[in-house]
Amino acid sequence: MEPMWRERGLYPFLGLLSIAALLYMNFGDRVTFPVLWQPRMSFVGTNSTRFVVIDQNGEQSTLYVNGWNSYWLMEESVWSNSRHRVSKMLKRGAEMGMTVCRTWAFNDGDGHNSLQISPGNFNEKVFRGLDFAIVEARKHRIRLILSLVNNLNAFGGKAQYVKWAKEAGFNVSSSTDSFFSHPTIKGYYKDYVKAIVTRKNSLSGVRYSEEPAIFAWELINEPRCTSSSSAPVLQSWIIDMAAFIKSLDQKHLLTVGLEGFYGPETTERSGANPGDWASSFGSDFIQNSAIENIDFASVHAYPDSWIPDADLKEKANYLSKWVDYHVNDSEYVLKKPVLFTEVGSSLHAKEQGTYDRDFLLKIVYDKIYESAKRRQAGAGALIWQLLVEKMEDYGDQFSLVAWEHPSTYKLILEQSCRLRSIFYEGKTNRKLNSGDPCFGLIS
Repeated sequence: MEPMWRERGLYPFLGLLSIAALLYMNFGDRVTFPVLWQPRMSFVGTNSTRFVVIDQNGEQSTLYVNGWNSYWLMEESVWSNSRHRVSKMLKRGAEMGMTVCRTWAFNDGDGHNSLQISPGNFNEKVFRGLDFAIVEARKHRIRLILSLVNNLNAFGGKAQYVKWAKEAGFNVSSSTDSFFSHPTIKGYYKDYVKAIVTRKNSLSGVRYSEEPAIFAWELINEPRCTSSSSAPVLQSWIIDMAAFIKSLDQKHLLTVGLEGFYGPETTERSGANPGDWASSFGSDFIQNSAIENIDFASVHAYPDSWIPDADLKEKANYLSKWVDYHVNDSEYVLKKPVLFTEVGSSLHAKEQGTYDRDFLLKIVYDKIYESAKRRQAGAGALIWQLLVEKMEDYGDQFSLVAWEHPSTYKLILEQSCRLRSIFYEGKTNRKLNSGDPCFGLIS
């Protein structure tokens, strides 16, 4: 037996393997091993109102997206004993045929797992967690939408930036809306964005700006600027920051992160909002999304939160019109793709299962599919949000472990596969193997 091992040169390999195992057992999280191979992926671009990918043969194909939100990927990737949850979520997402996951690339403040501890000061361990999430996404051929800051206070948000400026002695208004206007705070954000976009992944050696597993950057999650005369302030901030990101990274798409509300200037769309309150946030779907460096429009949809007193029929009618307005405006006014980057519905259990959630989600899915069949701007939807087991701390009323809800799981898988069937139209090498999640569902 020994000569065979020696002839095949396996002793050196076994020696290296033993050293690696010894290092891991003794140093754990402090040791990282480089990724030696990654799947080939193409960058996503746009062609008018469609997402497109160009394969290695130079063939351009239209891409329609079925995806999900798991905002916790970076945080759960920080420690080796929780990384399996990230791996499982990405694996199960791929098994449902989904191709895009939206997640946070921020955590600001002095918390336990904060990425940015103070302006320009980063926790390298947390950064390595984000590195892992990106590498693991590529392993499963999932692309990530990385959101860069929160409008809300969770995980720091714009309030943390304002706090930092005050602590540094700058004369900053008490409103967190100064995030969008104060030059020092804008500088903090730009420094943060530059650190993210130019980061070299510690595992793969690939700079984030060169990483095809990143689908897009998102400027801010749900921007709102409610102070007096705020609408021009937010618009100016988006113009400035979009140009800055594009100066650093020409390969990735960019979106704002809007909820999709129409502002008071868009009077012909006032009826689309869920209430008069929605026009008071200083944002406007058309104005904000029309900016040159914004590649696609983003919209959220939460009928249970936005019109809580309505019955299911009223919510369904509202949601149907909400999707129609934004798809049509993206197709004919903006001339850009639109992604519904958060679609959330509460779990209302019926005798036969999660009927209400499935009913509302199917409305969005059907609208996207009909738009996709017409090669129009409705480019996809991302459900909010998916978890794996034993992650209650990350849950909210809209969260679910999909495989514990068979009817919802089936709905997600069927949407993935019928969108893929459009992607495969006209391709000669479209035969699926038996291990593909859409095997038997795509003819």
